[in-house]
Amino acid sequence: MRFLIITHVLHKPKNNLWFAYAPYVREMNLWLKYVDEVEIVAPMIKNTPTVIETAYHHSKITFTKIPSIAFVTLGKSILSVVSIPFILLKLIQACNRADHIHLRCPGNIGLLGCFVQICFPKKLKTAKYAGNWDPKSKQPLSYKVQKNILSNTFLTKRLTAIVYGEWKDQSKNIKPFFTATFKKEDRIKPKARDYSNTLKFVFIGSLVEGKQPLFAIKIIERLHKENYNVSLDVYGDGILMQELKLYAENNALETIVKFHGNQDKETIKQCLITSHFSILASKSEGWPKAIAEAMFFGVIPIATPISCVPNMLDYGKRGILIVNELDEAVAKIKSYLQQPSALNDMSNLALKWSQHFTIEKFDKEIKKLIKP
Repeated sequence: MRFLIITHVLHKPKNNLWFAYAPYVREMNLWLKYVDEVEIVAPMIKNTPTVIETAYHHSKITFTKIPSIAFVTLGKSILSVVSIPFILLKLIQACNRADHIHLRCPGNIGLLGCFVQICFPKKLKTAKYAGNWDPKSKQPLSYKVQKNILSNTFLTKRLTAIVYGEWKDQSKNIKPFFTATFKKEDRIKPKARDYSNTLKFVFIGSLVEGKQPLFAIKIIERLHKENYNVSLDVYGDGILMQELKLYAENNALETIVKFHGNQDKETIKQCLITSHFSILASKSEGWPKAIAEAMFFGVIPIATPISCVPNMLDYGKRGILIVNELDEAVAKIKSYLQQPSALNDMSNLALKWSQHFTIEKFDKEIKKLIKP
């Protein structure tokens, strides 16, 4: 089987290997276990791979380079529009060569792939929609177009779209799905945490506006000012790094807020094993791995109720759902801090739920999609 991946993810060549964002590549390597040949159609840059990037594992990979497209500035918009006919041609040629077409959505390349796949009704196809599938959510027009195409069974012959969360009134080709980071062997047994002493909070994610890392820091700042013994470890990088560090410095938070940058999976795992809470007050998510990974080790998630997060947290039984308003968020967290036994119950429920979603289970479900 020749398996085609169409994605907007930036790829980097090194030593005859192809590197990209590690969580995405680790997932794709599970898919590639069941195919003979792989073609990747994606943008490429020649930078050195970073600690959060890893390589595909397959002996027969063909890489087809296409330009990345973005409409954030006038110059990039013009270049993107000019590039679209070339990208469409490359996508059509690649789809013609493929036995299985796999789209990564949402994204501008995924959008073009959604249109191109219509021309190949007889080929087996899958689409991974990694964003927020909630029909009521406010999203960019390009995302809505992708969701509408993927939900249309006339336009998506032989295509299964896997999405995060279970939503009412979905077409028959939409399949609720999940993702996984850890194996069965990574499971730990539930253990009682001490919620009466130092409380370790962690933020894991890109330091960008959508993830609201400053909001997480302000929560810790408020708890600290109200005499709670708290600390926050920030893992990740992004355009807000310097702004966040400056905020911590200007507000005398250097001793309780630590910035660790991007780190590998094992480092994150060791941090989670000893942490109490994970904060992720995102504005938008699909299946937030940072939350699921924290829950896997009994860390209580503190999150905003977007996408499938309320379902993941069982509407407050497996974690703390907060609104995007500082006073209310802090007040709700404080109310739970007065109930250590309830927090231990919540931690155990979070751990038991998340440990159900192992890489082994993920692998089995992926195999069903490739070999139906």
